[in-house]
Amino acid sequence: MQYTGAEILLKCLEAEGVEIIFGYPGGAVLPIYDALYFSKIKHILTRHEQGAAHAADGYARATGKPGVVLATSGPGATNLVTGLANAYMDSVPVIAITGQVATAAIGKDSFQEADITGITMPITKHNFLVRDVNELAPTIKKAFHIATTGRPGPVLVDIPKDICTILADFNYPETISLRSYKYFKEGNKAQIMQAARVINEAKKPVIYAGGGVVSSNAHRELLELVEITNFPVTTTLMGLSSFPGTNPLFMGMLGMHGTRTANYAVTECDLLISIGARFDDRVTSRLDTFAPQAKIIHIDIDPAEIGKNVKVDVPIVGDVKLVLRELNKLVEKRELEEWLDQIYKWRKEHPLTYECCEIIKPQLVVEKIFEVTQGDAIITTDVGQHQMFTALYYKFLNNRGFITSGGLGTMGFGFPAAMGAQAGCPDKTVINICGDGSIQMNSQELATIVQYNLPVINIILNNGYLGMVRQWQELFFEKRYSHVEMMAPDFVKLAEAYGAVGKRVTKPEELVPAIEEAIEARRPYMLDVIVEQEENVYPMVAPGQPIYNMVGGKGK
Repeated sequence: MQYTGAEILLKCLEAEGVEIIFGYPGGAVLPIYDALYFSKIKHILTRHEQGAAHAADGYARATGKPGVVLATSGPGATNLVTGLANAYMDSVPVIAITGQVATAAIGKDSFQEADITGITMPITKHNFLVRDVNELAPTIKKAFHIATTGRPGPVLVDIPKDICTILADFNYPETISLRSYKYFKEGNKAQIMQAARVINEAKKPVIYAGGGVVSSNAHRELLELVEITNFPVTTTLMGLSSFPGTNPLFMGMLGMHGTRTANYAVTECDLLISIGARFDDRVTSRLDTFAPQAKIIHIDIDPAEIGKNVKVDVPIVGDVKLVLRELNKLVEKRELEEWLDQIYKWRKEHPLTYECCEIIKPQLVVEKIFEVTQGDAIITTDVGQHQMFTALYYKFLNNRGFITSGGLGTMGFGFPAAMGAQAGCPDKTVINICGDGSIQMNSQELATIVQYNLPVINIILNNGYLGMVRQWQELFFEKRYSHVEMMAPDFVKLAEAYGAVGKRVTKPEELVPAIEEAIEARRPYMLDVIVEQEENVYPMVAPGQPIYNMVGGKGK
């Protein structure tokens, strides 16, 4: 029996275990949507293709399975670009399927034609243009294989409209071999043994965990390493949730808005064990002053990241979960009393603090969200001050419990990502902590969560500004607030207009009851929390300064 290309595509997705597609229809993908009409795969119609891309991203991060997004040709495909760039920077497995004009019309500036494979080449792990219906099934297999193996990332498959209607046999390969695509899963045993020797000799060690621990599901192995060695832990923004935030050996995030304890410890350590992290500039600031006394062990599945930014003493290329399993067999129990005493002293001298008053402080909001959820929630954020307040003040306890835009810093990411996470984890509480600026970038997705009854909670830290930009203008531009005052709609009425629940909170004592009510409602919910307008995120490392030179907060 033969099938159309569109039917073959759906059969391929079913064979890969795809349960949900996020998308938006259009002319070039009408045959695919016709096939979807008869498919068991659930389709969630977003209100913008960017929202669909971020939803697929959030779904992937929350579930560990690849997210799938479908868009039409031309503007539909180009509207995916920001979402794909975001997934690429944060190493998230997303399969983007785009429609294309008919093969005979390609290259002729046809209606709704765009060279989406050319456009997305720098921001996808790989992409394909299918010109033969017999190559469609193998191409989909390759796409999933590439997206989910090695260092994960987005893969785009562009399918011309005529390919979707041509009949062909369906033969989906069980396995695929790509001669030019190689990756390492198991680390070199000699290098792992060398790392163990260095670890067993260290007197002032620090573990520095990144997003690779999360994506590899290596959180248990990381915890085991810490329980054996008694080493203190810091994480990147992307690494938050890989290690319990309530563990006494957790120092908090490091870097530009990291804790003083973490930044001081990295500066003073004699061994830095980097696990699934890439020494991003927001972590290191000035490279010549970053961990100057430390030997560095770097474990990463992507060999291109090792030695790219810092000189490494013991490189280990491999899946961090598998590498840590082997490493944990070789490391020894340590006491490190003097070093840990110093860590605890820094923590006592430089706690995260803020002054309470009658006006709600954003830090208080985040603390109350943790108090109510006890860490048993998926927290997403947009980008800005609220993102950093969340990173510093919410104690993440569960792997994949934090979803944020790290590398690209995409405003408008948090809400559709929460939507995708809720679709993938229907029984979980999903809360998007956002600003009054970022929520407006994709607020149209309120219609989506109402239509599909996705009980996402948006908690807006409403300060009337583009907060992080305002903070920089205050600190580095003599308080010249240039185009950062943000006029916002009445968010309560906006939520109600879409059929969601809206509520405004103006007093500190109203916070906990409002958060509890939103969670218990199990409905799309929007809390508009009016917070201190000119509150800053501290500590902070100024541009060009070493990470131990922080301003603001206690101990400044």
